[in-house]
Formats: sequence, structure tokens, C-alpha cells
Amino acid sequence: MKTVLMTMAFGALALAAQDAAAQGTRNCAPREMVVERLNGKYGETRQSIGLGGNNQVVEVFASEETGTWTITVTLPNGMTCLVASGQAYETLAEALPAKGNDA
Repeated sequence: MKTVLMTMAFGALALAAQDAAAQGTRNCAPREMVVERLNGKYGETRQSIGLGGNNQVVEVFASEETGTWTITVTLPNGMTCLVASGQAYETLAEALPAKGNDA
């Protein structure tokens, strides 16, 4: 179930990234600049990575110290777009439910 939810979440983020790309480059910049800014200003480092539709790379950056987080999508052309950000980031290691239990 968790895998299905993660897949759905990445799919939604990929769609959001397509919307961000369609709106122009207001929230986009070369990946190196975005990563440097997230690390330098917010202390965020990459926590997870996945491949979305159309070869888009979806990444979650977060700071365990401050709790801030940012989700980015890097397009095949090398531009990285900010998709979402917030506070109160927590790393979870939840066990999968027993087979046959959808809860």
C-alpha cells in the first residue's frame, strides 16, 4: 500500500512539475543553483529521489535541524523547478501493513 501511495504521490508531483514548466521559469533555475540555495540558505540536503513521467527527476530536500523541506522536479533540459515547500519535516521508517490488511 505504501508503494502505491508513494507512486501516486510522485505521479502527482510530476503533473505539478509539468504545470510549473508550462507557467514559465518563475520557480525554475539550473539544478546546481537550486541545490546550492537550498543548502546554503535553508540547510536542506537531499533526502529522497525518484523518477517521474517524461524522465523528470523528483527530489525531496529537507533540514533535520530546522524542519524545512522542499520538493523539486528536474526536467530533462536540466532546469529544476520548485514544486512545494513547508515546515515540520520528519523522517519516517514505517513498516508495511500485514498482507491482506489495507489499513
